[in-house]
Amino acid sequence: MDIDLLGNILYAMVRCGTPLLLVALGELVCEKSGVLNLGQEGMMLFGAVVGFITAFATGSLWLGVLMACLAGMLLAALFAVVALGCQANQVATGLALTIFGVGLSAFVGSAWVGKPLSGFEALPVPLLAELPIIGHMLFNQDLLVYLSFALFLLVAWVLLKSRTGLILQAVGENPDAASAMGLPVLRVRTLAVLFGGAMAGLAGAYLSLAYTPMWAENMTAGRGWIALALVVFASWRVLRVLLGAYLFGLASILHLVAQGIGVSFPANLLAMLPYVATILVLVVLSRNAFKTRLYAPVSLGQPWKAGR
Repeated sequence: MDIDLLGNILYAMVRCGTPLLLVALGELVCEKSGVLNLGQEGMMLFGAVVGFITAFATGSLWLGVLMACLAGMLLAALFAVVALGCQANQVATGLALTIFGVGLSAFVGSAWVGKPLSGFEALPVPLLAELPIIGHMLFNQDLLVYLSFALFLLVAWVLLKSRTGLILQAVGENPDAASAMGLPVLRVRTLAVLFGGAMAGLAGAYLSLAYTPMWAENMTAGRGWIALALVVFASWRVLRVLLGAYLFGLASILHLVAQGIGVSFPANLLAMLPYVATILVLVVLSRNAFKTRLYAPVSLGQPWKAGR
């Protein structure tokens, strides 16, 4: 395998892994607060269609990104009202949110399917983009990929180094104790859910404005579900989320890699690899449920009410 082909594979790996990284970072923050939101797929799709329509109608890609984030936050706010405000079952609420988001995005975007749009283009970083292998991989991307790098560093710093991260994790581990210390548990959880919605909307905007600048129904192709498994696969650790996102991104392009190096193998079978990998990861993790629970936030998915 020559160096140019390797550089192109790694470049595509980062592009394919970026939406997974964005939505998984949002879900990681959400779950660190003790809230399990299974509505990522619906929020991604709604963010994708709102971002595309806004960018197409106004000609502003960044306005489309902003509106996509707000669209994701809108659905996340609906989840917060039902799951946090009304103490509804978080799993059922998240599943309902996904169904609602998928249907709403299809309805809103029905008149926009297949319309062309000039999306975000690669913006090479001078000098750094010329470096062998990693130059093309990291420094010849579009602005949303660079933004994903910055958001990863921000989330890592908040979770590992800041007081905000300690508060978030205290609320996720023991909300009763956190409340007794004077921490606003519901406010922290609501903000975490809204952040997760914004990140899911941003991931959707990346798909419709950069990765494939167009709108098509169900264009997320299950990435929201893969991101949910990715957070568990990463044991709720932010660095592992980054590595896992790019690993799943690599699995997503293996059918193209096989064609590029002349390997004769059914392309449809190779295209299944990200989903097969997700199932295998969940099976492996389920064999050691104690270790999984050890790393998971203690109150994950459990409703909480002040003064109960």
